[in-house]
Amino acid sequence: MIAFTFPGQGSQAPAMGEAWCDHPSWELVAEASDASGRDVAYLLTQAAKDELTETHNAQLATFTASMIVLDAVERLGVEPAALAGHSLGEYSALTAAGVLSFADAVRLVTERGEAMRAACDDRTGTMAAVLGLDDDLVAQACDDIDTEAWVANFNAPGQVVIAGSPEGLERATTRVKELGAKRVMAIPVSGAFHTPFMESARERLLKAIGTAEVRDADLPVYANVDASPHTEAAKWADLLVEQLTSPVRWRRTLYELADAGVTTFVELGPGTVLTGLAKRTVKGTRTISVANPGDLDSLLTELSTNNATECGALEGEHLFATERLVVSPGAGIFMPTEQLASGSTIEVGSTIGRVGQVQVRSPFHGALMGLLALEGERVTASQPIAWLRSSLAAQSI
Repeated sequence: MIAFTFPGQGSQAPAMGEAWCDHPSWELVAEASDASGRDVAYLLTQAAKDELTETHNAQLATFTASMIVLDAVERLGVEPAALAGHSLGEYSALTAAGVLSFADAVRLVTERGEAMRAACDDRTGTMAAVLGLDDDLVAQACDDIDTEAWVANFNAPGQVVIAGSPEGLERATTRVKELGAKRVMAIPVSGAFHTPFMESARERLLKAIGTAEVRDADLPVYANVDASPHTEAAKWADLLVEQLTSPVRWRRTLYELADAGVTTFVELGPGTVLTGLAKRTVKGTRTISVANPGDLDSLLTELSTNNATECGALEGEHLFATERLVVSPGAGIFMPTEQLASGSTIEVGSTIGRVGQVQVRSPFHGALMGLLALEGERVTASQPIAWLRSSLAAQSI
């Protein structure tokens, strides 16, 4: 069983979208800009580190980057059995599960980012990662000092994030060290996320959720608040609002997913934070990260190689690792690009032809084995247009 996981704020990096500009999934960026009223392409390709770190920018950019990766992976036909996202990533998981439309999710993420930025302006807060101390002892340390410090994230064994006022974090840092913490690392943020400091953002977010269409989930989504799977639409308004001021129970979420039968954790989006947490928490499972177009071939090869090892070297599994289909983006008359010869190298973003006025671009790199649609043929959306053999997988034959 495969679980898709989605990263939260903090995984963003300058120019994290550049590698996707020529990929068909990049079309989501224009949709995100329209829904948010922001220049999302700028955030993903040009924004400097300091600008991208600002809460309202980081959330919108990270969410959109994760959705680009999700769209690209869905084009490959890889499907999960369950979904989860860390903090902001929960909105990505809900979109993947069909609970939220992409446009509604963009609007909610935009409003969430603005609401949390306003909460940060109201009350200055900060966060720190505590390493090498049991969860209960970290919580005890926050209780012991009797001031503004709380556990914000239960991330992995020996990794807990605390948050609160600068004075509260200073006192909590001293206390966790007294209790045996190996290290405390300050996190460069201006807010105490997932604590009572975010209380002022709750009403604003709840109002925004009320304008969105929230549907039942196609797949179980494990919530940050209780680490439990949910599929009912009616649950999510309360869960998303409560998430603002409650700790993220990621460690328990990973355990619950593993107990439910998940054997492969695939992180979709920028960075590899969740991949590292899964490696530390659920031993004996596979962890795969997809952040760039080049990771798509690696994902298919990894899944196929593992399946072949467990189930025998089946022809179908072999084809899954080496063959790629470029599909039509819509319905219309197919006209191939001139001088496309069998065996020619196709790059990511290369134009295979047109369906009506829409370009058919390859999401893969590989050798063209043949066209599956004839010139002038009327094709339907998602109908295979061209057959490629990936160079990565072909080298392993």
